Amino acid sequence: MSGIRRIVLDILKPHEPKITDLALKLCSLKEVDGVNITVYEIDKATENVKITIEGTNLQYDVIKEVIESMSGVIHSIDEVAAGRRIIEDVKTPQDRY
Repeated sequence: MSGIRRIVLDILKPHEPKITDLALKLCSLKEVDGVNITVYEIDKATENVKITIEGTNLQYDVIKEVIESMSGVIHSIDEVAAGRRIIEDVKTPQDRY
């Protein structure tokens, strides 16, 4: 089956709920195989996190609903992989600069 297999999101969320709770909630979606959340910026009231989700035929609208239900806001979609398999990025000479 084709469809979205990986999506990487830039999210702004309050400190609560914790990222562990958010990860478990996203993992409870039937099409999700795994979730990785990385905090890359913290201020007094919020955290900026990168969420990588992999699975089969991921549904962006459902993922967005879960994130918003836990007080998160999607800033951007930073990567999407779709199709029968995931193609990893390949370094090119331009990536050296």
